[in-house]
Amino acid sequence: MPLTLTIQNELAVQLSPYAAEIPEILKLGIREWRARGQSGYAGLSDVFEKLASLPTPEEVLALRPTKALQERLDALLDKQRQSTWTADEQREWDQLRYVEHLVRVAKANATDKLRRML
Repeated sequence: MPLTLTIQNELAVQLSPYAAEIPEILKLGIREWRARGQSGYAGLSDVFEKLASLPTPEEVLALRPTKALQERLDALLDKQRQSTWTADEQREWDQLRYVEHLVRVAKANATDKLRRML
């Protein structure tokens, strides 16, 4: 379905190198927009944005959880040790584990890239 959008020049300039990927960018943006109120994605948009920006290998290796995300991880782990998670907490944990997996893969690839550059 054809759709015409009017956007500000600044955004148009940012999007121009990615013209072929605009449908995928919009799809990912809609997914993030829908997830913004879900606790499973809280604090993760920074990670996604950093990886989507095509960072240098050094930037990938420097990725760390934000303070808020680390506190949430710690809280979930503490709760699991003391009792059991709710279904929502289990889903959140699974999402966090998947993102951690993606970051580990990105870091492994960054390490390989740096080794090849030596």
